Amino acid sequence: MKLLVTNDDGIESVFLHELVAALVRAKHEVNVVAPVTEQSWTGASKTRAKPVRSAAVNRGFDCPTWMVDGTPSDCVNIAIAHLVKGPVDGVVSGINVGMNASLGFILASGTVAGAWEAAIHGLPAVAFSQDVTEDVYNQLKERGTPNAELTATLKVSSAHAAALAPKLLAATPKHSFTIHNVNFPAQCRADTPLRQTVPARLFVPGLFSPRDDDGTHRLIWKIGEDVSPRDPLTDRACLAAGLISHTILDYTKLGF
Repeated sequence: MKLLVTNDDGIESVFLHELVAALVRAKHEVNVVAPVTEQSWTGASKTRAKPVRSAAVNRGFDCPTWMVDGTPSDCVNIAIAHLVKGPVDGVVSGINVGMNASLGFILASGTVAGAWEAAIHGLPAVAFSQDVTEDVYNQLKERGTPNAELTATLKVSSAHAAALAPKLLAATPKHSFTIHNVNFPAQCRADTPLRQTVPARLFVPGLFSPRDDDGTHRLIWKIGEDVSPRDPLTDRACLAAGLISHTILDYTKLGF
């Protein structure tokens, strides 16, 4: 398949690099257009107040690659209109550093937004995310490179993604306003099963610190309060059970 790949953790993310390598090994025609810097929690925002710069780069992907100094939505929009030659079969976003599960986090996710931007271009899309523990996440942010255990898990998850992406994209009609949100558990294996899930219902209040002396508030990570019913299986419960979560996000079913 001819694929456009983006993410929200930036062009240098090891998680992106592993995904692209797996897709290239699977003989897909890959085009990468990713943000210059991390754009986590930017949701579906587009850059309005300043010009957005794009540039062709070489990151050793063995495929056409560009970086854009904007959001994942900017990347996909600009890529389809101006950078990638000819139409693509679908968009793959990720692999995100950390899970994108539950309503609050899905809607805030730049990774999921990259897939959503494809949907509003009439294209099928899938977002991939890798669950990690809080300690591993903090270590990764400090060092910039995953440890050996996470690297092994990430390679397995990338192989899963390369196998899943063409199946999910091919099964999704164009112009359907539907995307796939796939989350890999922290301990992902080659034989880890995939389960159909729905987004968990979480309340996540108070994400910012009290006002400091300089008048600023800082983001504080919170897992939130899960108020989901027991059934059906939620993405969070699926990951907690060590399984791969697959949620179909159909934006035509919003109650109007």
